[in-house]
Amino acid sequence: MTHPHLSPPLLAKLQSHEPVLWVNPALGQPLPASAPSTELIAQARLRLERCAPLLATLFPELVESRGVIDSPLTPATALRDVLFGKLDAHGKMDMGAWFIKRDDMLPVAGSIKARGGFHEVLAFAEAIAIEHGLIDADADRRALATPAARALFSQYSVTVGSTGNLGLSIGVMAAALGFDAVVHMSADAKEWKKARLRHRNVRVVEHAGDYAQAVAAGREQALAAPRSHFVDDERSELLFFGYAACAQQLARQLAEAGRAVDAAHPLFVYLPCGVGGAPGGITYGLKAIFGEHVHCFFAEPVASPCVLVQLASGGDAPVSVYDIGLDNRTDADGLAVGQASHLVSPLMTSQLSGVFTVPDEQLYVHLLALKTSLGIEIEPSAAAGIGGPFWLTQSPEGQAYARASNVDMREATHVIWSTGGSLVPPEELQRFQAHAQALVSQNAHASTADTVKIA
Repeated sequence: MTHPHLSPPLLAKLQSHEPVLWVNPALGQPLPASAPSTELIAQARLRLERCAPLLATLFPELVESRGVIDSPLTPATALRDVLFGKLDAHGKMDMGAWFIKRDDMLPVAGSIKARGGFHEVLAFAEAIAIEHGLIDADADRRALATPAARALFSQYSVTVGSTGNLGLSIGVMAAALGFDAVVHMSADAKEWKKARLRHRNVRVVEHAGDYAQAVAAGREQALAAPRSHFVDDERSELLFFGYAACAQQLARQLAEAGRAVDAAHPLFVYLPCGVGGAPGGITYGLKAIFGEHVHCFFAEPVASPCVLVQLASGGDAPVSVYDIGLDNRTDADGLAVGQASHLVSPLMTSQLSGVFTVPDEQLYVHLLALKTSLGIEIEPSAAAGIGGPFWLTQSPEGQAYARASNVDMREATHVIWSTGGSLVPPEELQRFQAHAQALVSQNAHASTADTVKIA
């Protein structure tokens, strides 16, 4: 199978499931004229701030943080040393400083999807409450948790199509406010995620087929129903700017850690990518703050590189992984998406530094390395970004990118975004670790570098 817009060498690698680093040749071009204003990032941040007391009221897990949705930035030198060996006096490996952004620890929803998902539901609730005179623009948002508000919200439904984590975020937030919450999921979505949703009084509707079919079914139902709001993971600006709002939090954390971001001290951020909304929003927010000094890379499964395929095709017409003969089957269920977001792709054309692909085996070996080095347990999809520093410092493509960008990787800060895992049942986490141990045993005679390439 061929594709007219992908180079034959790249197409061959993708079709053979060979891990690749694709560097974006359009990086730095002007944003499209239709690009949303970055002022919307500030609006999203303010919405989350004013709704923080409401969130602390609704969820006991958020009392300690006073309703703030954020996660720690954890130094990850130990992870770097487990994967590549300790740096010697001459700066062996030239790896810079490593950190893990712990969105796997986000309370209530347990994943990065809490950022965009909570923001969209809160925006919808505010709009309804203001329209019906329940609150005014300056009112204490805790009024949205009163019986009167719940009675109002119960007349509306909030619907989403999801492979799991976005559904958890939207469903839990919507149900907590009193909305009729409906999550459309593919039949092969994790059973524990479906059970957790049902426990929170969320209606789960299962569909044969993949993520795209679940989204399409949810959209169709929502459009046909009165007083229904559909959360469109492929097109929603409310989701997008909910994610983008966290860029300011990361900037603060880096400053607190003593990590400057400027021409002499580049920032590299590695983001697991499904449809592209969460990593795209974060990239948009970070570029608004740091400009050319931040370099964002998406990590996608070798079977599901939907953003890579879309951007590398170089055109506006939608292209899916199925179009090049891939099957979109991966253990990283949150990243199993066949076609990239219609909203995000045009924006990333000029802002994303590149995409690297990850075999499932690599997810598990890196998942084990994270547990071994830092005691952190995550789900496979959340481990997708861990290979990013290797690609940028040790591969010919990454080294060429560093030279072209005129950056000194010895002074770089690497932030690996961990996107989910804290709500995964213990028996599932144990299964992940056991599978990873088996893979490591099978590759016991491989060098560290060879293992990282496949693992």
